[in-house]
Amino acid sequence: MLFILSSLSTAFSQDNPGPEQKMTLEEAWDRVEKYNKSVKNWDLRVQISHQQQEDTRRERLPEIGVKSEYARISNLPMYEGGLLQAPTQYPVLHNFFQLKADAYLNLYEGHRQRTKEQTEEVVHALTEEQRRQAAADVRLRVAAVYLDLSRSLVFEQLTLKNMEEAEKRLAEIRELHRNGVVIRSDLLRAELQLSRQKMTLVEIRNAVELARQKLNLMIGLPEATRVVPADSEAAPVLTGDYDAYVSEAMGQAFALKIAGKQQEISELNLRQVQAGYKPRIGLFADYEYAYPQILFYPYAGALYGLGKAGLRISYPVSALYHTKHKEQAAKLEIQRQQIQLSDRQDAVRQEVREAYVHYREALERVEVSQLSTRQAEENYRIVRNTYFHQLALLTDLLDADSQLLQARFDLASARLSTRLHYYQLLNTIGK
Repeated sequence: MLFILSSLSTAFSQDNPGPEQKMTLEEAWDRVEKYNKSVKNWDLRVQISHQQQEDTRRERLPEIGVKSEYARISNLPMYEGGLLQAPTQYPVLHNFFQLKADAYLNLYEGHRQRTKEQTEEVVHALTEEQRRQAAADVRLRVAAVYLDLSRSLVFEQLTLKNMEEAEKRLAEIRELHRNGVVIRSDLLRAELQLSRQKMTLVEIRNAVELARQKLNLMIGLPEATRVVPADSEAAPVLTGDYDAYVSEAMGQAFALKIAGKQQEISELNLRQVQAGYKPRIGLFADYEYAYPQILFYPYAGALYGLGKAGLRISYPVSALYHTKHKEQAAKLEIQRQQIQLSDRQDAVRQEVREAYVHYREALERVEVSQLSTRQAEENYRIVRNTYFHQLALLTDLLDADSQLLQARFDLASARLSTRLHYYQLLNTIGK
């Protein structure tokens, strides 16, 4: 039954092979910038922020308007004897027409416009930084999936190699069983272990297919593409110590840059609130054509034109008490952002420490796994020789074989885990 499942899995892979494509992690990251949907979503957000920034700058231009109006006017009833008496109807000109153009140029408004432009600039810079952080997070997830795929492929090769050894060992045990040297239970145990290895191979190949699909979707490849990692298992080497990486993170970590931009926005919001109780000064001009002339006495049933221009000054007296609590809330928001920035700095220090310690731990695990693998290989060689000389039990041989395979698995996992912790550290410090 297990052999059938393995055959079905192999047949499925052969029926849907798809094109094979060797790819390094750097090449996968290049595709993230072009094809990942999350990154493209942030690209659009950056473009939207840029358009809003340009729209705010255009608010400095004069406000220009045109208005036209036509109306029918009724007679004018005059209630000279009160509302209970019939009014006297005074005839008027029933047609009214007006065409008017006006313009206003703001000269001063408590620097509200300049503050608004600065706010949009900071918001745009914040959006760009969030986009860079999102792209870095996606690259880190791609690295995790890429390394997971690499690990599964290594496991597949190790399992196939182990199965070849198991097949040879089983053939020898069958020969010994036919000669009456070993009992049938040894033959059954050897066959059972080989069946388990076949099932393990099915699980590993399924993990390979799932990792490939996930990676393909993240980097914009067709699902059927068979990506083959082209990177070596060797881990990159850190050149600095913990203090150096903390210092680097304080200057360029994504989270700290974002928190800093948010604090700038809160300070600009306070300036915007304070501009609410400053006077507004501007130049205005308008010109209109209207009919009839009822603006000045004597009135006339004729078309007239009238223009005016000058300086307009206004002051919102009610803003003195309307903005009091808004200003206090804006000041409290600045304090909150300062605390949040300090808290985020502590969190970044902790994340750098964790990534750095886990990286060093992974390096030590590689060294231990290398030693364990050599010991497991020697132990398997000794137990195998002693078993076929009738000096050891089959259970000892199978245990030694399982320990050897697990040691090789652990070594491959440790090497790839070191690379992942290295990338996590780079992401934490803003690289």
